[in-house]
Amino acid sequence: MSNNAAIVDISQTANRFRSSIVLQAENKYIDVKSILGLFTTLVSGHSYELHVHGPDAEEAKAAMAEVFAKHNLNVTIVSD
Repeated sequence: MSNNAAIVDISQTANRFRSSIVLQAENKYIDVKSILGLFTTLVSGHSYELHVHGPDAEEAKAAMAEVFAKHNLNVTIVSD
């Protein structure tokens, strides 16, 4: 299954925000604004953690949760 649509969607959504949005997949950390980083990391069936920090973090968290759910990707948004 190709995740190209999901990757583009996630990246474009992340780029609307000023906050830093980082995806943690096992021991790797990927900048969600980087399409290349997502291509090498995003696999359906895995679960991920999303770390969001910045001036518009709350809006970013809501938008990212929505886009991950839309593509049936399992993500936990970490509030730390």
